Amino acid sequence: MASTLHSQPLALEDKSLAHLLYGLMACFPLFLIPVALSLFINLYQPPNHSSRFIVQHLRWQRWSIIGFFLVLSAGYLVNIPWLSTTLYLAASLWFIGRIFKGWLSLIEGSNI
Repeated sequence: MASTLHSQPLALEDKSLAHLLYGLMACFPLFLIPVALSLFINLYQPPNHSSRFIVQHLRWQRWSIIGFFLVLSAGYLVNIPWLSTTLYLAASLWFIGRIFKGWLSLIEGSNI
């Protein structure tokens, strides 16, 4: 019985956590709280995921959120309004791209 549990195909593994975290990340235009919650959940997940595929997506999400917050912080600290706005827009567009790329690859079952 134990050998059949480990031989499940990739398509049958539980991807619900990764979908939940991508959903929270996609709420960023409304509030940054869901993104911070997504990072918190991601960081405090036990590292016992059997699938390297899910671990790769969790890492992708973690670094996407950290990079987004770093660029937003830089935009906040810059005193020049046009540069600050440019950093905000660049961070938002980059983050949207990372969400789409990661979520689509999760749905397709391919690596990032």
